[in-house]
Amino acid sequence: MVLQEPAGAPSPPTGAGGVGDAAAEVQLSPLRWAVLLLFSSYSLCNAFQWIQYGSINNVFVRFYDVNAFAIDWLSMSYMLIYIPLLFPVAWLLDKRGLRLIALAGSALNAMGAWVKLGSLKPHLFPITVLGQVICGLAQVFILGMPSRIASVWFGSHEVSTACSIAVFGNQLGIAAGFLVPPVLIPNVEDVEKLAYHISIMFFMTAGVATGLFILVIIVFKEKPPNPPSRAQASIQSRPTVEYSYVQSILRLLRNANFVLLMVTYGLNVGCFYALSTLLNRMVIHHYPGEEVNAGRIGLTIVLSGMVGALISGIWLDKTKTYK
Repeated sequence: MVLQEPAGAPSPPTGAGGVGDAAAEVQLSPLRWAVLLLFSSYSLCNAFQWIQYGSINNVFVRFYDVNAFAIDWLSMSYMLIYIPLLFPVAWLLDKRGLRLIALAGSALNAMGAWVKLGSLKPHLFPITVLGQVICGLAQVFILGMPSRIASVWFGSHEVSTACSIAVFGNQLGIAAGFLVPPVLIPNVEDVEKLAYHISIMFFMTAGVATGLFILVIIVFKEKPPNPPSRAQASIQSRPTVEYSYVQSILRLLRNANFVLLMVTYGLNVGCFYALSTLLNRMVIHHYPGEEVNAGRIGLTIVLSGMVGALISGIWLDKTKTYK
């Protein structure tokens, strides 16, 4: 699908860099939807691994014979790892591109899932911590991808929708993390039976994560053959010496609107992560034995947000009313 300029529209300036020539070759690749779906899928798998312990906190407390705070840290490790590694991974994304980051994220996600399979005995809690830390590392390579995938692969009229779909996968993974573990792992007294049920969840997760990693190797490309928008064509034709990662970060931090958005988003996400981590404990404290219903409450919370995210993305693409 080749995008045509409207009649009478001014042509972008041409020069030694050939910006005008590059912009004239704007074309949408049909592969963009496969790339987006694949990213959403392994983001889903990673988000599922984040909350799979917290959604049945009391069950893992008894299985590993640790206190509830230790299980909470399996969730909080994701947030703790993200803070120091955010800027280095964002820099790597800028310098090395989408494919390397996608391979690293999906590989670490699969590796963490397989490591967890080595923790199916009550005394092997440190192994499950190691597996969760690896999955937390994978998350750093995942959360910064949606906007970049949208801008590199999608046209200007699709960017917000593509971002929404990319984030949708992560939210769907959290929803599955609330729904599936309480169903797969009943709160039985027999530790051997409990280990068996946990192994089913871990094997399923590892199998899915590995399959997605293989698909990333095969399907995920660095960028489409032609830029999807004039803005992207201009960026691709710009000499790299004109771009400074540090300067771009400093410009963002000097932008009052960006800082306001960052603080607002951080408060909302912080509240959501805290509620997700502690939801099982709050429900079980007042209603013992209601692990499944605690998961359903979490599922309802996430699904409500997912609907809003999709509607907002489509609305922004149609109206451009960002404020």
